[in-house]
Amino acid sequence: MIRRAVLLLLASLLLLAGAGQAQAAGYRYWSFWERDGDRWVYATQGPGTTRPSDGDVQGFRFAVSEDSADAARPRPAADFDAICARTPARDGAKRVALVIDFGTRRDAARGETPPPARTACARVAPDATTADALAAVAKPLRYDTNALLCAIAGYPEQGCGEQLSGEETPKADTAHEESSGDDGPSVGLVAGVAVVVLLGGAAIWQVRRRARGQS
Repeated sequence: MIRRAVLLLLASLLLLAGAGQAQAAGYRYWSFWERDGDRWVYATQGPGTTRPSDGDVQGFRFAVSEDSADAARPRPAADFDAICARTPARDGAKRVALVIDFGTRRDAARGETPPPARTACARVAPDATTADALAAVAKPLRYDTNALLCAIAGYPEQGCGEQLSGEETPKADTAHEESSGDDGPSVGLVAGVAVVVLLGGAAIWQVRRRARGQS
């Protein structure tokens, strides 16, 4: 019985370790956002079909994420008046504030370094799309054959929405700043292992106690 308890303990530890290392694959791409009041909302259309109004704020963030539910939001302040303060209104044109976040080193492909995040005010024709506004202030842009936005201001130099393996997916939460710590086991994993060790030790102690009582 003692041997059985030990085997169960080891199996639990292996399962916990595997859970800590297992990670779903993600995609490295530019996500597109619209400003709704004081929060970012994942855009339901692409920049090539979205036609913002004068005074709107649009955002782009380069990061690795599994889907729109966990996509990282643009980080710079998104205030239209501040971004477009030096771009006066003009008849026959509209102004669109753009927030462009090139992401973190964790999200960058090997050999690439993300430029600093920036904002820009695009003054474009009244019927212009967000893609038109972006082209006015952040060239060169790069698209794939399916019109997927691959690069803004030439970043990244290569790749376009490629899927990463679980090992390649960044371990840090891309919705926040880069972590300064290492990539060691998480606190939750360590705590879980500790609990299993304690429970396993208690189970072995109980088995030994019963064995002594029966002898």
